[in-house]
Amino acid sequence: MKKSYKFAVGTAALYSFIQSVCIFLAMIFFENLQWLWLLATAAVSFLLVFGLVQYRIEYFIYKKVKQIYDDLTLLESTSLVKDQITTDMTSLTQEIDKYARNKKLEIETLKIRETYRKEFVGNVSHELKTPLFTVQGYISTLIDGAKNDPELLSKYLKGAEKGVERLTFIVKDLDMITQLEAGIMTLDKTEFDILEVVKNVFELCEMKANRKNISLIFVQNYKDPIRVIGDQQRLQQVVSNLIVNSIKYGSQNGTTEVAVENLTKNKVIVRITDNGEGIDKFHIPRIFERFYRVNKNGSRKEGGSGLGLAIVKHILEAHDEKLFVESAVDTGSEFSFTLTKASAPPQ
Repeated sequence: MKKSYKFAVGTAALYSFIQSVCIFLAMIFFENLQWLWLLATAAVSFLLVFGLVQYRIEYFIYKKVKQIYDDLTLLESTSLVKDQITTDMTSLTQEIDKYARNKKLEIETLKIRETYRKEFVGNVSHELKTPLFTVQGYISTLIDGAKNDPELLSKYLKGAEKGVERLTFIVKDLDMITQLEAGIMTLDKTEFDILEVVKNVFELCEMKANRKNISLIFVQNYKDPIRVIGDQQRLQQVVSNLIVNSIKYGSQNGTTEVAVENLTKNKVIVRITDNGEGIDKFHIPRIFERFYRVNKNGSRKEGGSGLGLAIVKHILEAHDEKLFVESAVDTGSEFSFTLTKASAPPQ
């Protein structure tokens, strides 16, 4: 029989037994008082049966609810003690709905991570494969006899050297991101002038900018230093990566402008703006992922490890600073980030 029938039969049997006992006792004690006998029998039967049915129903529902908790593997968040497992169907439904939503979110997150993992492995493989095959090709050609030609020997050795340099950049950048994500890399925070950092980067990028006739300029003439707090070496890398990207994707005869402005009492914002090819809105949410490239073919021709913006993001997150990007296709892009003023009280 169904479990509900078993429950009903058991309850009816207990009720019949209690009713019989009540009648028997009433006949003994109230033999000559039939009306009192009926009243007492009814009262005692009501109380006993009410208690029996209530207990039986609670226990029946409790066992079923407990089984649901077990089946849904809620052991990790729920201790299966009677007082803690509610028999209220509304509360149970809400908890199951919450559990189902959480599991759905976990599954969706795992799917996204799996997709990202596959893309990441594919990108790493491609990024490493290209320079490796280049170096292998040059060396194989030299071994096959090109080494006997001094001109080819010099040319191919320089090509192999560039391939090794690119491999080194990729490995170093990957190592840096890994350390930043794991919290292994410590920041050496000091007080420094952010304007001097930008000027140093301008000098380092001058030749690269000249190849495309791009002007590197400050938006205004700053008379006084703007002192901030942070790891100067890491933040210079942030500025360098953003300016190099600006040049890389900038227009011929274009400009890369840098502005440092007060944002709040304790913060300044550094803006790096170009009038280059810009970025489609579709790509903006993903441009800070490792190896993600908006223009895959063109980006690889420009060189680089493909990790520049990912490093920028991680360094600024390690400083608890904000990073912003605005861009429009064929108009240009603006990357900006906040820094804490040196005069600001420590947080």
